[in-house]
Amino acid sequence: MRFPLILVSPARPENIGAAARAMKTMGFDELRIVNSQAHREPAARWVAHGASEILDNATHWDSLAAALADIDFSVATTARNRAKYHYYATPQQLETLLEEKRQWVSSVALVFGREDSGLTNEELALVDILTGVPMAADYPSLNLGQAVMVYCYQLSALRQVSAVTEAAADGQQLSALRERCERLLVHLEVSEDRKLAEWLNQRIGLLAQRDSAMLHRLLHDIEKKLADKNAD
Repeated sequence: MRFPLILVSPARPENIGAAARAMKTMGFDELRIVNSQAHREPAARWVAHGASEILDNATHWDSLAAALADIDFSVATTARNRAKYHYYATPQQLETLLEEKRQWVSSVALVFGREDSGLTNEELALVDILTGVPMAADYPSLNLGQAVMVYCYQLSALRQVSAVTEAAADGQQLSALRERCERLLVHLEVSEDRKLAEWLNQRIGLLAQRDSAMLHRLLHDIEKKLADKNAD
């Protein structure tokens, strides 16, 4: 399973170097940088200390949406008070969730926001679930390099053990499910209920493969019934 880490607009090259070092230490190797060239500065390489190839191979993206375009499942780090209708997982809960996901998705991305302001609400809306590190106090908070190390350590087992695939599955199953649900809400004329739509969209990210397949079947039956009713 591919597991890229995405840094959105990082400002300090030292933080990027620390993130690259944490990644290599824990077995991660794909780094995506959104809207920043700070990883090219010498300070990033000094701090990376033996993980320069991760900086050399890092890819640049103009937006988070572009960086996530080929990703099947995505997780963003943020504070709990920004969670809104997203499911919010601790690092330990995230490991359990991804243990199941890795059996049927081919790529998972972990997104980290800006050092000073994190991710915007629009960027948070692009991911499947949110996660954060519980702390004893709101301040001091973890810096970017520390946060990357915490998650790379917690999730390193997912990189070191080969996944046992239960059955062949389409990695786009979740996105297809969201599209079907959106069409159904429009058909039922309740798409303007943003609280319902956002809640449904985010809860879909928690479904296991079997649950996702069953919901696809249910939506198929609903769509067929609605089509038959309209035909009458």
